[in-house]
Amino acid sequence: MILKILVQLSRIIVGALFIFSGFVKLVDPIGSQYKFQEYFSESVLNMEFLVPYALPFAILLIIAEILLGVTILIGYKPKTTVWSLFLITLIFLFLTWYSAYYNKVTDCGCFGDAIKLSPWETFYKNIILIALILLLVIKVNLIKPIFGGKITQAITFLSLGVFLFIVQHVLTHLPIVDFRAYAVGKNLQEGMEYPADGSIPPVHDFVLENEQEDLAPVLLEKEKLMLVIVYNLENANKEGFANIENITDKAIAKGYTVYGVSASFTDDLLEAKKEHDLAFDFLFCDETTLKTMIRANPGIMVLNKGTVTQKKNWVDAEDIEL
Repeated sequence: MILKILVQLSRIIVGALFIFSGFVKLVDPIGSQYKFQEYFSESVLNMEFLVPYALPFAILLIIAEILLGVTILIGYKPKTTVWSLFLITLIFLFLTWYSAYYNKVTDCGCFGDAIKLSPWETFYKNIILIALILLLVIKVNLIKPIFGGKITQAITFLSLGVFLFIVQHVLTHLPIVDFRAYAVGKNLQEGMEYPADGSIPPVHDFVLENEQEDLAPVLLEKEKLMLVIVYNLENANKEGFANIENITDKAIAKGYTVYGVSASFTDDLLEAKKEHDLAFDFLFCDETTLKTMIRANPGIMVLNKGTVTQKKNWVDAEDIEL
């Protein structure tokens, strides 16, 4: 009886953890893409040939993670589910040990941007998790479907459809939930303040530099500021610049201060400005910071005295309220 209760508790804990971990990444798969690119880089796993496939790999892993959380809770194909959970956790265990032991990645990204854990914290979490899953593997016969007939199968495939729809939506637009320090409603000046414990503030490495100085302190005091984020011009969606030109022209006409912000070379940006007839100049900011600010390339951020009021992918540029 006690063993049966332990199995069911383990089932609930593992399922809930996988669903939560999968969900916070499902709403922002681009963040997981960046994390896998970091893992595949020369300085970590030295598997740079996989970098171009980081996004599909991230999506596949995210979908698998959250779907396995669902199937273990409802009891769909328990043997397949528990062995899949065991194998995927074993992979996570190795990656977090490797990152922690060799000090390669400071944040594993297991909970996206929602919860930050050090590699060692994540490693110990995975030790406990794999112990719970081993119990499920040994006593898989105690895992029964919570619904009869084909209801569990229907729930599984319906869940898969919903998860795929969410991925498609956030890749086309922006994350449904934004856990980052640049989310709508956040004030960047406040985010730059050092916490009481002296740790790195949420907003750091944020500059808006021209050839002479950092304009960020001045620009963040403006009531009408629009920033066009093009973190990397080479990888930017060129179709988006028509929408960018249209909305920025309207913004300038209504008194907005408009700047592009990029980490690309000045000469390339000047050429792009001329090619797409853009009526604003570009400032420099670190590429990693720009990727954190908005999951779009190009994307638009509107601020009022340093507070983010709107963020849009170029696809939704016309939805910006001026």
